Amino acid sequence: MTNAQWELQKAVYQTLSSDAAIKAEVGDPARIFDDPPPDAVFPYLTLGEARASDWKGVNGGLEHDLRLYVFSRYAGRREVKRILSSVYDALHDAALTLSGHDLIHIRFVFADAFRRTDGETYQGVARFRAVTQAQ
Repeated sequence: MTNAQWELQKAVYQTLSSDAAIKAEVGDPARIFDDPPPDAVFPYLTLGEARASDWKGVNGGLEHDLRLYVFSRYAGRREVKRILSSVYDALHDAALTLSGHDLIHIRFVFADAFRRTDGETYQGVARFRAVTQAQ
């Protein structure tokens, strides 16, 4: 299971970091982090929680619940929503290549944008559901 999760994370990262619209929003090279540094330049994306569970009835199949986070200091939610839109465009129904696994699909589930309690940072979250099967 862990290998499929890692392969999916690598494919998502590669897709986002090479996407022109994402780079236009979060810099080139794209500021996409698994663990952002304390001095990260805004805006940026982070790879969030990733859960996997058995895909019932399919040997070697997994359902993945992925979260991606956007952080911005732009005044308002506009920048966060633009970046979330670019993430959607890059990942929803994308044909990602995973080593040792087939991606059945990756689909958008929901997005949210809100102000953090510090009063100056806006955050967005995008959730995707992916299904993989071992080759």
